[in-house]
Amino acid sequence: MERVPLRIKLQKGIYFVIDPFVKLLIKLGLTPNAVTTIGFILNIGVAVIFVAGAEEGHRGDLSYVGWAGALILFAGLFDMLDGQVARIGKMGSSFGALYDSVLDRYSELVMFLGICYYLVGHHYFLSSLFAFIALIGSMMVSYTRARAEGLGIECKDGLMQRPERVVTIGISAIACGITGHYLGGDHKWYITGVSFHVFETMSIFTIPITLMAVLTNVTAVKRLLGAKKTLDARDGKQTTDTTSAGKLMMGIGVVVLTGLGFTDKDVITKKSINPVFISENPKDPQDTFPVPASNPKQLFYLQRTANTNTIVCELNLNSKGQPDEESPVHVFWIRYPEGGMRRELNYIQKVFAYGIKSQPIGNGMYRLHFVSYRKQSFILMPSPRDNKYHVYATINHKQALLNRLFVKVDGGTFWSPNVVYMEMKGIDPVTGKEVMERFKP
Repeated sequence: MERVPLRIKLQKGIYFVIDPFVKLLIKLGLTPNAVTTIGFILNIGVAVIFVAGAEEGHRGDLSYVGWAGALILFAGLFDMLDGQVARIGKMGSSFGALYDSVLDRYSELVMFLGICYYLVGHHYFLSSLFAFIALIGSMMVSYTRARAEGLGIECKDGLMQRPERVVTIGISAIACGITGHYLGGDHKWYITGVSFHVFETMSIFTIPITLMAVLTNVTAVKRLLGAKKTLDARDGKQTTDTTSAGKLMMGIGVVVLTGLGFTDKDVITKKSINPVFISENPKDPQDTFPVPASNPKQLFYLQRTANTNTIVCELNLNSKGQPDEESPVHVFWIRYPEGGMRRELNYIQKVFAYGIKSQPIGNGMYRLHFVSYRKQSFILMPSPRDNKYHVYATINHKQALLNRLFVKVDGGTFWSPNVVYMEMKGIDPVTGKEVMERFKP
């Protein structure tokens, strides 16, 4: 049985708790952008509390830190709510995804502004320096991912992503405030033989920030190195392809120019010749994507415009050579930007996006659908012609052997992508001709 990461368990538990509240927000007419704006305003409130603590409080009064921590967690809740409102309320949009990302960055900058102001105001100079370094790391973790995904590669690994950062700062601030209330804000711990204190109440808040300063920047560097490895592999492949294409186009150019009355000598000696351009009709993106090399168990594959990484669905057989009753279809990635490497789906992808749900319907047949789109179902069954298993789909009102799915996406988020159209392509089992249907999900 696959081990579920603790982060995913906590995330699913939180969603289970907040989903009723999300539905209430939708009934009240709140949009995802409105929820995002509320979260940003609350983070401004966090900064106000820290600034007030620096101006009005004294060094031993850590109540401001505690209250700011509570508001940080409450504001962080709205970071989760906006995505859920978009997904459950079907209100996702390209601008909404951009708006959410921009205000998340502003929220974090404003929060760290307040923290740095408080620490400098109460003469925690070294801690304020680490808080600023943590701010730099937080921004670079987000920017490295965004820039890498803009180049067509996934970049989500590493510690201290935004949810972890919010929880770390919020809980440590609350713990610091509570400890200061009961033990005093200036309480210090000493070790026998050491002339200075090794720990104080404020350390409950500043040590996690120091760790965050290290881990966020380590994560950003690791993402950069991982992206470099993938991009170098892709650039190497493109260089080879470009060289081959260049030789081909040079040959075509010679033929074209010769046909127009120029000799091979004219071409080779590069005389002044008006260039001849060969134009092509623009192709749909799916017509330019790589086609997975077929294997005996391959059923169909799925691609989308984000990048050329391809989802392949293949037959999953048991020890008797029959489809596994619990999981008759095995789904995995072919990562073309990484040299065509085969990778398994991660837990989130399997549970929320590309996993296949199956239901036995008798006579060795199964009804299938993707976990993210229940409206479109397929049938897995043996063909009467070759007795081999194929996936059948209704394409243009006809039963066809499904070969490829393509989804054109224009922005949105992982939870609520903006799908322009879905295309199904297959083979008519009667005529053997290719059939295709394009529709808006």
